[in-house]
Amino acid sequence: MAENKKKRGAQDRALIALSESYEVAYWSKKFKVTPAKLKAAVKKVGHSAKKVEAYFKEQRHKAADRARIAISQPYEVRYWSTKFKVTPARLKTAVAAVGHSSKKVEAYFAAKKKAAKKKKTGKKAVEKTVKRKKS
Repeated sequence: MAENKKKRGAQDRALIALSESYEVAYWSKKFKVTPAKLKAAVKKVGHSAKKVEAYFKEQRHKAADRARIAISQPYEVRYWSTKFKVTPARLKTAVAAVGHSSKKVEAYFAAKKKAAKKKKTGKKAVEKTVKRKKS
């Protein structure tokens, strides 16, 4: 970013200069992105290398963990609790039992629901036989 290329201080290392092709190549390689993605990120968050790095980390996290339940994030707990129609406490118990995968948690709740339904159906059958024996 500095006009005088012989002056390379901390400020120069902390900024991404899109006008310099060697810097675009360096930062693209460092962040493992295309130059176009680097330019878009700089346009969005600014020239600070730390901000751009944080932006790319966030983007990778979002892409990789769409089906992952992050119990540490209250908005995620609310979202998944609503989606599965359970309380946050039951959601946290399910995640503790089967892990953070939303598919595994969904299967866990389906199995629980099936077991509860089977148990309920079993109680009704027992009640009917008891009534018949009393008659």
